[in-house]
Amino acid sequence: MADCFSLITTYFFDIDGTLLDSAPDICGAVCEVCPEIPEAVVRRYIGRSLAVMFADFFPGITQERIEELSRVYTEHYRARAHRNTRVFPGVAEMLAALPGRKSTATTKRTVTASAVLEQFGLRPHFDHIQGSDNGRYKPDPAILFEAMQALGARAEECLIVGDTAADIEAGKRAGIRTCAVAWGYGDATEMQRLKPDLWIEEPCQLLADAREAAGPR
Repeated sequence: MADCFSLITTYFFDIDGTLLDSAPDICGAVCEVCPEIPEAVVRRYIGRSLAVMFADFFPGITQERIEELSRVYTEHYRARAHRNTRVFPGVAEMLAALPGRKSTATTKRTVTASAVLEQFGLRPHFDHIQGSDNGRYKPDPAILFEAMQALGARAEECLIVGDTAADIEAGKRAGIRTCAVAWGYGDATEMQRLKPDLWIEEPCQLLADAREAAGPR
């Protein structure tokens, strides 16, 4: 695995399901808006856009209705104030020790991503925060290109770390290395089909692989 890290200087992290166990608040807010949708189904959509989720939930739904449901969801989600969200074990320690530059690649808006990372004490570990502000969501690679441009990073220097097939596909389409995490909400079979460059079971593995590639000091 360490060979994958020989040129890596820049990391892009998904947030929900990768850094934060935020399913209780995300699913709770969606189920308040759409109580007829089982939480287990909602969980599979974490990391996807609200528009995709509501369109799948309600075939034939209008754009106006999607926007209304999205607005109401956002109100419920904000009201929950991340009370039931937690940092996954080992994440803070991994971010603190991982060498190189770090940014995010999240479906959240940039301002929201920055605020939630600040709330959980993770913001100081990041050189840059990149959210989805232009209506283009993973697996569209636009967010990665924006983050790469902001940091002046080349594709061969970058690695995306995420828990869903959308993260891995976005990375492939951006021409960067990909790392799938096993502790999140994504479908493992879908991620395996995309053949991520790395697959880790716990955060410390990412740090260990990066240190191995760096060699003795």
